[in-house]
Amino acid sequence: MEIPIIYNSLETYLLIAAVLFGFGIYGMLKSHSLIGILISAELVLCAASVNFMAFNRFLVPDPVVGQMFALFIMGLAAAEAAIILSIIIAVYRNYKSIDPEKTVELAG
Repeated sequence: MEIPIIYNSLETYLLIAAVLFGFGIYGMLKSHSLIGILISAELVLCAASVNFMAFNRFLVPDPVVGQMFALFIMGLAAAEAAIILSIIIAVYRNYKSIDPEKTVELAG
């Protein structure tokens, strides 16, 4: 009996990315704090990065393309985290809470 090789296939990486994306979206919808929403957004970006690297590994002859996209996503995630954390600190100073439901007054 031969064991199927699942660790080195595109479908495996796409499944992992889909699970990460699903956890990220679920976390964004069900989280009760802004920090939880931020972590869930990072999971979504990580899923996109895994997809780029998987397609780079299995489909693109030039290995630099997927790596550049993954590095761009890392930089985007770092900038997003810095900006959102500063917004969370500003919201906490005004409302003494990071519960998104208590900050309804921010809506324009």
